[in-house]
Amino acid sequence: MRKRLYAACALVLAAGLACAGWIWVKAGDGTDLSGAYQIVVVDGVPRPIAPNESKMYQRDLQRYGGKMALIFDDINRWWSGLWHGRSLALTVAFIAVFVAFALYFIALALPEDPPVEGIANPNADLPS
Repeated sequence: MRKRLYAACALVLAAGLACAGWIWVKAGDGTDLSGAYQIVVVDGVPRPIAPNESKMYQRDLQRYGGKMALIFDDINRWWSGLWHGRSLALTVAFIAVFVAFALYFIALALPEDPPVEGIANPNADLPS
């Protein structure tokens, strides 16, 4: 079981980092205009203004929901930002490394694999 967990650890790490690298390469550097509060064009390049960058939006949000609404809005925008573009690649890489470490430490906690019958144990002839 221990050897299988080590193999699973290596497989998860390799597959996760490969997927993260592929996502990083394929993710565009273009700006996402879907969540823009306003769009300003500077030198022919559209630049989105997020709602949390607008004082009017923040004032209205604080007026209706208080300071906690501002905090939860920031947390929600951070959380949803983890699942798009290059941030998604970093998220996938972090999850792969975390799962690989978890599998590795679980494998360390398990006892040694028992010898398989029919295969000679190379350590059997060694004195204790």
